[in-house]
Order: sequence, then C-alpha cells, then structure tokens
Amino acid sequence: MRYIDPHIHMVSRTTDDYRRMAKAGCVAISEPAFWAGFDRSSVDGFRDYFRHLTEFEAKRAATYGIQHFTWICINAKEAENVELAREVIKIIPEFLDNPSVLGIGEIGLNKNTPNEVTVFREQVELALEYDELILIHTPHLEDKYQGTRMILDILSEYPKINPERVCIDHVEEHTIKLALDAGYWVGMTLYPVSKCTPARAADMIERYGTERIMVNSAADWGPSDPLAVPEFILEMRRRGHKEEDIARVVYENPIKFFSGSRRWKPSPALSANLEV
Repeated sequence: MRYIDPHIHMVSRTTDDYRRMAKAGCVAISEPAFWAGFDRSSVDGFRDYFRHLTEFEAKRAATYGIQHFTWICINAKEAENVELAREVIKIIPEFLDNPSVLGIGEIGLNKNTPNEVTVFREQVELALEYDELILIHTPHLEDKYQGTRMILDILSEYPKINPERVCIDHVEEHTIKLALDAGYWVGMTLYPVSKCTPARAADMIERYGTERIMVNSAADWGPSDPLAVPEFILEMRRRGHKEEDIARVVYENPIKFFSGSRRWKPSPALSANLEV
C-alpha cells in the first residue's frame, strides 16, 4: 500500500532509510523543522538548516521516487532564548516562497514555560499573517496534557484561525479528543519511547474513526523507526480493517490536509492516484 509519512526528520536519517521507505510504499513525506540534538547558537545556523531542508533533502528523496515537503520554524526546545528566537522568526519569510514548504511548524510547547508560550504565539501570528498551515508539537509524557490544554487555549484567542488548517501532533489517548472536539487535525506519532505504538494508534482509530487523523513516525536521531507507518498498516490489517479505511489514514488524509497549502503541488506520479 502506498503511504505518506507526514512527520519525519530525514536530515537525521541515512539515505538507506529513503530506499527502505520507498520499497515499503512511501511516496511522499513532510519534514518539520526541529531540534537537532543541541541548541543552535546563531540565526545563521538556522538559516543553513532551513537551506538544508529546502534545497538538499528534496534531491535526496527524489532519488528514490519520494516527494519531499517541509515546514519552517524555530522549535519549542530552542524557544527559551527569546531574543534569538525572534531573530530566527524574522528570516522565516525568506523561505515561505520555496515550493516545498507547506507552512509553519513544528511550533508548540516543550516544558510549557512562559518563554515557549511567547515564541509560540509569535509564530502563530506569523502563520496568520502569511496565511500558512500550522503544524504543532505537543509536549512529551507528563507535560503533554497540560501543554495541549495551553496550546488549545492560546489558539482559541485567535479568531482568524481556521482549525482545518492546523494539525495538533503527537496526540495520545488523553489528548486526542480535546483536539478533535475543537475541530483540529491530529497526528499520532508512532515513536517507541515517549509517544505511542502502532497498536495504541489502531485503538484510537477504532474509538475515534478516521476523520482528521494522520499517523507519522517522527523518526529522527533518537530511538525511532522510519518504517513505523507500514507497521501501523500491518497492525490495522491484522485487526481486519478495510483497505480503504487504512488508506484514508495513511494516504488520503495527509493529502487532504496538505492541500490547504497554496504550495502543495503533488508530483505527476502522486497526483495520478489522488482520490481527494
């Protein structure tokens, strides 16, 4: 089955991972800006990283027939330095005309601090100013519920926000209903340490259905699996779910959400098979 991984960090993966993903059915990915494992010390460091995302990764992915899209932002883990964050936010518009950029992300909260909230708000406002899709990171483990509530409360203060243009990512059993009830898209991250498993994701599909729900690997430099989405497909098949329902989650839903970006231009191979 063809699939799309809507959240994966390929700058930290090997080229062999692209090959394995393509063999497993991956036809497209989107790569949010994220923390590289250490805090960058200058705006030029971020500019080089954004160039890597927009100039290099698309070529590496294309070698294996995978279409590469990306998102631009300063992530929550590096938001404590508000002065630097604001300098980074100033350069983000330089990259918003790149044809591979889907929007602003992954912004959000990490430890739910006042500085993180400040930087999150300013990037939400940037996304509204430029009419961009928004991809939101929710905190890990014990900070997740509080952080998700804070994020939803902040978003509710912006009447111009269209929930259908926002994805609340890394939802789990105790946060998915909050985001869905508010009208947002959600992402379930199949991550072996701090997020959820394919079985737990399938449980949530069985409880909440397939509307406005995506699954992703968020594979990066830590313990993670770039083939987590195919593992979810196998879990759904083991439970007897219909192929069309599985395809809706792993293929059609990402396309539907990404189509909200004016720069979403699927390749001929991908667009020839679109059903939405």
